[in-house]
Amino acid sequence: MGAIEIEGVSKRYGGVRALDGLSLTVPGGGIYGLLGANGAGKSTLMRIVAGLVFADAGSVRLFGAPASPAGRRRLGALVESASFYPFLTAVETLLILADTSGVAIDAGGLLERVGLSEAADRPVGDFSLGMKQRLGIAAALIGAPDLLLLDEPANGLDPPGTAELRRLLRALAGEGMTILFSSHLLDEVERLCDRVAILDQGRLAAEGTLDTLLAAGERLWLDVAPVDRALARVGDRGTPDRGGIAVGVRRADVPALLKALADDGVAVYEARWVRPGLERYFGGEA
Repeated sequence: MGAIEIEGVSKRYGGVRALDGLSLTVPGGGIYGLLGANGAGKSTLMRIVAGLVFADAGSVRLFGAPASPAGRRRLGALVESASFYPFLTAVETLLILADTSGVAIDAGGLLERVGLSEAADRPVGDFSLGMKQRLGIAAALIGAPDLLLLDEPANGLDPPGTAELRRLLRALAGEGMTILFSSHLLDEVERLCDRVAILDQGRLAAEGTLDTLLAAGERLWLDVAPVDRALARVGDRGTPDRGGIAVGVRRADVPALLKALADDGVAVYEARWVRPGLERYFGGEA
């Protein structure tokens, strides 16, 4: 049973198909990354899971049960840019949100967790974009949710703020929370997420652990001379790369490849495996 089970979900906005029969399971626990070019359907998927918009077709299950208002009490979400009343302080904002939800909170503790303790009594209107994002994450943690949805949570954060966000999410995941995290920052996703789903035009383009997705494009890089003779030997499996060649080859076949190159008079000075990043799964910006 996954924390989120999405089956055949479709959604249109006018003539634009945002999601096209998408099926996806987010396992419980850990940080699950959602990637895709602009318009791939990431935000729409988040909104459907959160109950902010309805799917045209398909189903969503949360923790094994059909998604419902009661089930969604187990989730917290920041699925759009954080927006608050500018005249309220950070503490007042959280207390009002908690009262609306019918739960008691330690507002100071939540603000400390997201690095806003020193701004607790400042009006939110004085906050930077990054501070508002952190307040939005604190608001999403009201009620100690089992599932946290974060759509581009690093927007507006400076490098120290991004590092602090990373530490916070790892700590929450370590406590057993499931986090669905979308971002266009590929490096952040590669450093933070346990599994990744990549969307392309509303469909699932790839899904799996980071190791699996990255290893799928693994190639053997060789520092060789002469390069043209080496390329002639490997044929269409190889391409020129950084002064040497990159070859698509199974690990078990490497000894035979090196012997064949040596037999052709090709000197091999270095051999190492290289992996492309996740950006190879989509043509545009994530």
